[in-house]
Amino acid sequence: MKKILKRMLLGIGILIALIVIFFVGYMLKAKSEIKKMTPSETKEITANIFPIQDSFTNMYLIKDSTSYIAIDAGNNLEVISEELKKLNIETDQVTAVLLTHTDGDHVAALSLFKNAEVYLSKQEEQLLTGEKYRFLFFGNTIEAKEYTLIEDQQIFNIGNLKIQGILTPGHTVGSMCYLIDGKYLFVGDALSLKEGKINPFNSFFNTDTKTATKSMEFITKLTNAEYIFTAHYGYTDDYKTAVQIWK
Repeated sequence: MKKILKRMLLGIGILIALIVIFFVGYMLKAKSEIKKMTPSETKEITANIFPIQDSFTNMYLIKDSTSYIAIDAGNNLEVISEELKKLNIETDQVTAVLLTHTDGDHVAALSLFKNAEVYLSKQEEQLLTGEKYRFLFFGNTIEAKEYTLIEDQQIFNIGNLKIQGILTPGHTVGSMCYLIDGKYLFVGDALSLKEGKINPFNSFFNTDTKTATKSMEFITKLTNAEYIFTAHYGYTDDYKTAVQIWK
């Protein structure tokens, strides 16, 4: 009996050690990948569009008259709150949040925007309901009891802004890009930008990099697009040059 107990304890110890090694290795690799990222600083970069820098992440605000639409909600609530103060933007002026996906570094400040309606793709909801997993057996969560689901290619209006949702799965099962007024393309983690050209996003963070790379084709044929805004690699005001190599 003692031998069996010792073997069981040894087995449990080995299992715990393997789990610790796995997670330490994962965190070190994640840290290394994050160092490659180049988000934009908080400022107004073109008429009524503001990147908000939160460590290695950008969320964005678009001004519509006296209110704002947010694309994603950052990595840290306190940091987002302080960055908004620098721009003299009140959180209750944000009336909508368009989520490109539901990873933690894109949803952390949702609770700041109490007047905002939250939007996400219909496919991404699977990560919130437990139908799909993001990592091992874990899904995603957001601090919003209600939200509006968007279909692929759905066009809708918020205030004076015309918005088109473009499904680009791969980073997550329901990653979605948003084309606003036909010329401002917000891509979340669907791709990266390097030297003004689009590139695949860090494969380490993708659910399915093959699918993510294929999804990039969906956003390279937008006739009137001018800007591409990423969540971790800044932006470009030269859409045509950025996507040229993928056509």
